[in-house]
Amino acid sequence: MKARSPSVGFRAVLALGLMIGFYALALGLAGALLWVPYALITYAHRVPGKLVLGCLVGAAVILWSIMPRRDRFEAPGPQLEPRRHPKLFEMIRGVASATKQAMPAEVYLVGDMNAWVAHRGGLMGMGARGIMGLGLPLLQTLSVSELRAVLAHEFGHYHGGDTKLGRFVYQTRVAIGRTLANLGRYGSILQLPFIWYGHLFLRVSHAVSRRQELAADQLAAHVVGARPLAEGLKKIHAAAPAFGYYWSNEVAPVLQAGFVPPLAAGFRRFVAGEIGQKALAAAHEQSLQEDEGDALDTHPPLRERLKALAGCRPGDTITADPFAITLLADPQALERAVIAPALPPADGQQLPPIQWSEVGERVYQPIWQKETQAAAAHCRPLTVEALGRQASALAETLGAKLFPEREVASAEVRQLRGNWALGAALAVALSQAGWATDAAPGEPVMLKGPAGALDPFSTVQALVKGELSAEAWADQCERAGIAGVEMLGTAPVPAPRRVVVSVPEASPPVAVHTPAPAPVATVSNPAPRTRRCWRCKEPVELPAESGGERPRCGKCGTLQWVPA
Repeated sequence: MKARSPSVGFRAVLALGLMIGFYALALGLAGALLWVPYALITYAHRVPGKLVLGCLVGAAVILWSIMPRRDRFEAPGPQLEPRRHPKLFEMIRGVASATKQAMPAEVYLVGDMNAWVAHRGGLMGMGARGIMGLGLPLLQTLSVSELRAVLAHEFGHYHGGDTKLGRFVYQTRVAIGRTLANLGRYGSILQLPFIWYGHLFLRVSHAVSRRQELAADQLAAHVVGARPLAEGLKKIHAAAPAFGYYWSNEVAPVLQAGFVPPLAAGFRRFVAGEIGQKALAAAHEQSLQEDEGDALDTHPPLRERLKALAGCRPGDTITADPFAITLLADPQALERAVIAPALPPADGQQLPPIQWSEVGERVYQPIWQKETQAAAAHCRPLTVEALGRQASALAETLGAKLFPEREVASAEVRQLRGNWALGAALAVALSQAGWATDAAPGEPVMLKGPAGALDPFSTVQALVKGELSAEAWADQCERAGIAGVEMLGTAPVPAPRRVVVSVPEASPPVAVHTPAPAPVATVSNPAPRTRRCWRCKEPVELPAESGGERPRCGKCGTLQWVPA
């Protein structure tokens, strides 16, 4: 077994020193604040009320903020039991034995693309127990040998004492944040030394964390081999942003509509689809181009980690290597428990399950029907082939009419709004003519009929921009057997359901209404959102704060419409 790196030990001692320094700073400031009233009363024989009160309040806030709290642990997901999942725990026990570490007391299944270990519970780390978290999408992405390598990396954190040190680092980081927040309520200048010290603490502790990650990689390569770990790291770096896109653009709209889709099966289809493959390729390319990380990163760049593994033992070649999800006895039964934190309290009623083959008709069609009803109030019905001659004028009219009077939008945004309304109306007309709505994860939403398939939104955009002529569209309608089908009628529309959906990684729940103007839901997330380009279907990042500016697609340059 390899010994810990001296640089890691030095940085750990330095981080502990900074932790002690923080408490010394806090106690010193609190003591100085308490000494001021004492000195005024004892030596100056006067009591300036505001100064004394300010000093006493400041000292009390600091002392209350740094007081150790008991770690109230909340389970991050369903706990996995050895008797229910013997294959998984056999692997975990084997890795624990190979790294000469104890088994974690509890193993949880979580809903993100991650695996982690920690010590939780107790007071300031005293009486804490080891726990492990395994992401359901991670098990769906990695092979069995790659998961074994990732587990060896996580046990490397136990071996290096990282989780024991991490308890104190975490508690100190929380105490610094709590002190800053509490002092900030009073607008106190006493925040300044804690702001400076907090930045220093984060830079040093995160530098320690990066060295610990590299040391854990080395241990995993020594125990399992460098090849499966490197492949697993590359898959995780590529799949993590793809899973975020999948959750926001595929899963969230279904949850908002009041249904629970098969999470793991959908992600498998998403990464195999056209959009998923593009998202994976873009994320992988970006991760390899990141030569240097930020000083506040907790993990080294992927390129640095792969370079460090290059000289290690590659490990055995495994021919039959199934997905790690096969280690779970019944992953479908665990999905609802994993998704549960993102769902609202349902007064004892569970949301019904839905298959991805049903999502088009039961989720997207009601959204489009509502949009069609709103558009129908501003224009007359027409046949689908007549859309070719009127698309541009209708899109402009609807774009101006469908925005509320209080909202001011540019001409391009109004045009996109009109395009969307016409695309929804065409989709509803085709559905009423018997065409099926296909909303497979990772693929553009399509309407499919006996004579072919059609993307209604890209078709409308092509007609508006003149890329598809009215004559060619009329011929296409004739061949598809939809000539004479009426659109923009006033059919009754079912009322959409309203559900509160939260995003993984501990984001706070937010109330989300099923949106009329966009084919995908907008979910609150601190990271930039993504959506599909109106023209080429490439993923486009949408910043949470646009400042009035509209993002353009990086591939085709099309200006995007940002949902309110």
